[in-house]
Amino acid sequence: MRRAKWWQVKGDTMSNEIELSISCNDCVRRGTPDCADCLVSFVLGEEPDELVMTAEEADVVQLFTSQGMMPRLKFQRRGASTQ
Repeated sequence: MRRAKWWQVKGDTMSNEIELSISCNDCVRRGTPDCADCLVSFVLGEEPDELVMTAEEADVVQLFTSQGMMPRLKFQRRGASTQ
């Protein structure tokens, strides 16, 4: 299964489990209408901060978003170019 490119991977040296982290503090869309319709806001509520999940959980979320069952991630890192 292909993983989306937008996940930031953090390795945990104490275990083999990989965590995926999305920090709203790093997003240029924080506090905008896009933020309110983002996956992170959908999962964490009105004032999201950081979404952390395992790679397996991310695969499930990717499946749900691809089928329109959850909003997609609208994260854009500060300083990243827009396309």
